[in-house]
Amino acid sequence: MIPPVDDGVLQANPDFAVLYAKLTTSVLNPDGSTKNQPSTKERRAVAEELNEYRLKTAKQHLLTDAISNLSPQAQQPKHAPAPSLTRRPRPPPQPQAASSSTELPAPLRDLFLLLPPLLTAPSELPPESTALLLSNPPLCDLPSHVPQLATLVSASLHASAVHLARIANPSTNPSYVHRSIPALSTHAASLASTIAERKVELTQARLAAATELTTLLQAQAAVLSQLLRALEAKHGPIARSLEFRATEAALTAQRQEAEAETALWLARREVCPPEAARALANYANHLRDAKGRLNEAMQTLRGELEAYGVVGAGGGDTDADGARVSSKEKVMREMARVYRDMSKQVEEVRGDLERLGRA
Repeated sequence: MIPPVDDGVLQANPDFAVLYAKLTTSVLNPDGSTKNQPSTKERRAVAEELNEYRLKTAKQHLLTDAISNLSPQAQQPKHAPAPSLTRRPRPPPQPQAASSSTELPAPLRDLFLLLPPLLTAPSELPPESTALLLSNPPLCDLPSHVPQLATLVSASLHASAVHLARIANPSTNPSYVHRSIPALSTHAASLASTIAERKVELTQARLAAATELTTLLQAQAAVLSQLLRALEAKHGPIARSLEFRATEAALTAQRQEAEAETALWLARREVCPPEAARALANYANHLRDAKGRLNEAMQTLRGELEAYGVVGAGGGDTDADGARVSSKEKVMREMARVYRDMSKQVEEVRGDLERLGRA
């Protein structure tokens, strides 16, 4: 990126301002490269070829990573899902069905362990070694296991893509996160361009603020200078003494200000380190996800309450507060009141039994 220049410097050096404007508009690109470069086409071709190699390497890395992550998953059973407030718990699966669904053939597990080192080999193997590997198990059985291997790798890649989509769209409903997977590359490119634009805007705003502050300080210095001259003309040596004292006090204040800023930055570094800031940011993202899940649970519970007639009932009698309630809601409330009274009586009887047992 071309470094920005303060407006005060450009105003004080008109020739340099003209040169800077010409460089930034017609000679150089925003990234600092030359616009009128004779070898632009060759560089573009090299860049396209480099992008192809990068894409190929990225695909190979994703494939290798997916296969590497599949090897421990194939050997360990899946954990039971966490309990939910909005869904009824399902009965636990039978041990035989679980073991049959999680266990994979031994050749397939061997392929999970052997394929990542082969894909990440720094150099190609000799033809003799390659032929020897492909003619012996488990690599000789690779064609027969390709459909199942492709299914597992596809599932792993899809899970990783869903995780990235959830990170990129934290406010989206988890049930619809998979719809934003095709737009991940576009979203990442837009985020990168937005960050670059915001950096440029921030730099320009800082320069503008520094210019305004410099102008303000100059005006303040001019006012103080005029005031001191008036005092000196009126009082003579006393005014000079006051000026010297004011200068000393200003220097002392500047030193104290610098010491205060240093102490402030040290305190901030000790109180809120970067790890704490990152932890707070992660906790804020977790709270946003929890809020979305809570809203979902509230909507589901509202629907269940409406099914029981507790919420949104149109007709019926009126309760003690004058609100209209349905007959079904009235029955449910009466059942709740009776259950509460019975719970209190049970607690009282239990307390009496405990006292009698102690006696």
